Parts: sequence; structure tokens; C-alpha cells
Amino acid sequence: MLDYRVKTFLKVCETMNYTQASHALNITQPAVSQHIRGLENYYGVRLFKYENKTLRLTPAGAVLRDRMRVLQNDEEALTKEIQQGNSALLPVSLGVTMTVGEYAVVRPLARYLKRHPEQNIRLRFGNTTQLLKLLQKGEIQLALVEGYYPKDKYEHLRYSTEEYVGVCRAENRSVGEVTESFADLLTERLLVREEGSGTRNILERCLAVYGLKVSDFQRQIQVENMHTIIGLLKEGCGISFLYKIAVEEELRTGVLRELRIPDFHMTHDFDFIWEKGSLYSDGCRAFGEELRALRG
Repeated sequence: MLDYRVKTFLKVCETMNYTQASHALNITQPAVSQHIRGLENYYGVRLFKYENKTLRLTPAGAVLRDRMRVLQNDEEALTKEIQQGNSALLPVSLGVTMTVGEYAVVRPLARYLKRHPEQNIRLRFGNTTQLLKLLQKGEIQLALVEGYYPKDKYEHLRYSTEEYVGVCRAENRSVGEVTESFADLLTERLLVREEGSGTRNILERCLAVYGLKVSDFQRQIQVENMHTIIGLLKEGCGISFLYKIAVEEELRTGVLRELRIPDFHMTHDFDFIWEKGSLYSDGCRAFGEELRALRG
């Protein structure tokens, strides 16, 4: 069971405000200060400091926050496991990004469930940024993401490597079969995912190599759903950049075609990630490895 001072510390880390932490914990502000001082005396380090009247974590405080947050999430999971009395019946809480959930994981997950009919699964959708927050809060055990994340803070396992391409409607005559550069596409309407999406993040990094950004496109449509983007592409409403796995059928049947841009060839990993140092790390890795093997 976590020390009460640790729970106070984590609440201050969450709010970065002693008064708000005291209200959330229903204790006095002096008690919050006392708990923090107790931890600082125990570890022999400063955990917080004020910079221009703003409360900030020290480097030591950041380390303690990351480690204790994992322990807090594990404690909650362990409590459920003990109360359940049968860990096999506990649901696996998996977060997936939109592209992964809609196009990359359905068949392997179905095969997994047929192999393990007793297993319960709780599937959460979100973009990469949202899933990282759910991991930190302990609301999911592991995530399967397509976007960038701080690899030093998470355990990770590669699920697959996917090709990233530009596409448009096959009959789109405003875009030639071969485009000289990204700059030649700026007059096209760009269909783009929302900020925080892994698919958008990849595009932003690609454009940066050419000294460009998403806002350089004269016309844009921001869409939070991949099916809608593909539907708009099929109707000839613009161009988009996404993972090829999402439009394999449309490319195969000739409804859509790839944009040919010299020197542009990109792949990116889809990764399982979970909290580093978790008691459940072995279980997360085993689940990820089995799902990867079931891709066929």
C-alpha cells in the first residue's frame, strides 16, 4: 500500500498547486506541505521549487513522480486482481489509435479471442497523445500507437512496420502522376487528422524536412475519423497522407492512387507501449507478442 505522503505528492504533481491538492485530498494545506517535507527529508532532496512564483518539479521530483505513478497504477490493478480472485477474468485494457484499431488489429484480436475465449478485453480508442494520458492515469494497461512517444519513458514492442503514403482520387487530374516536390501540392485541398494524431504528426515531420508545415496548404479539412477522410478522398475532395494499410483496398481496386514524390519513401513502426517498471510488464509483453504473432 502506498504511503499517504506519496499520494499527496502525486496529487501536487497533478495540480501543481498546494491549495488545489489540499482541496482534492480533503486535508489542510499545511498537511500537504508537511507530507512533501517528509518525503524530501526521507530522500534527502528537494522535490519542488518555485520559479517566478510558479511551482515546478525538480529533476529529482520528476524521477519520483514517474516511478511512484507507476506504483500507484500497479497498486490499483493489484487491488482489483486480489478482489477478483481470478486474474484470468480481469479484462486486458488496451488503447489503440484510430488507424491501428480500424485497420491493423481487428483480425489478430479476433484470433486471440478465439484462442482465449475466457479473456475479457476493454478496448479504448484515442489519438497518440490521448492514449499516453490514459496510460499515465492507469486507465489502460498498454497501448498500440502509430505516433511518436518518449521511448525512454515506456517499455515498447514493435507490432509492425507500415508504409506511409500520399493518396488522391485516381481521376484527380490536378495532381500529376509524378510530383516534383511537396511544394507543388500546396494548392491542393489537404485532408488532415487533428493535432495529437500520430498520422498527422508523421506528416508534420515529413513536411519539416522540406521547410514546410501543414498551414502552408492553401485549403484544408481537419477530420478526426479515418473513414471520413477516405470517403472524402474517394469523392475527389482533396489529397491526404496516411498509412497505406488504411487504403490498401482502394489502391488495389484503382479508386485511389498514390502520389509519386521523388525521394519520398517513409515507413513507421506501430508499437505496443506500457509503463516502464510495471509489475505487469511481463504480461503486457506476452500479450503484445502473441497478438503480433497472430497477424499471420
